[in-house]
Amino acid sequence: MAVPSSNGHRSTRHLENGVSAAEFREVMGHFATGVTVITSIDADGEPVGTTANAVTSLSVDPPLVLVCFDLASTTLQAIRGHGAFVVNVLAAPQQHLSANFARRGLAAAWDGVQHRRGPTGSPRLEDVLAVLECTVEHALPGGDHEIIVGRVRHAETSANANGPLVFFRGSYASLTDQDLPACG
Repeated sequence: MAVPSSNGHRSTRHLENGVSAAEFREVMGHFATGVTVITSIDADGEPVGTTANAVTSLSVDPPLVLVCFDLASTTLQAIRGHGAFVVNVLAAPQQHLSANFARRGLAAAWDGVQHRRGPTGSPRLEDVLAVLECTVEHALPGGDHEIIVGRVRHAETSANANGPLVFFRGSYASLTDQDLPACG
């Protein structure tokens, strides 16, 4: 039952059943996230990738990141086998890459996607804002997802002057130049 609160927000009450998947997605959609493409190679040495926004820094010493994958993800299976992956941080004009790699299975076409292999052999997308090349440190259960903790082996930013691609309330957004801090 949605109940208006005094501040105008809607809240949902669940006494015994908890929060539904739809309600959880709705609320989490109000948390703006960056957009990444996680890439690796499969058992045949072919590139694979998936769009992910469940990515966060975990530790500075040692440098660790956390990435969550649907259990059915072909990219997750490739990472399990290869033991390495790249977090490619997308720029605002790269919505097409996000959409391409958001498709299920091997439908994410690599034709026309500029990339090169990094030190671990995983694909690094060209002209992204930043890359974190990682090896798998831990794999943990996470409900209908698996949590992969990666040790960052190489990190770099690019000269790409665009702001980040952001996902908010089910849509893409970007930060304008006025929103970005000055580099220096």
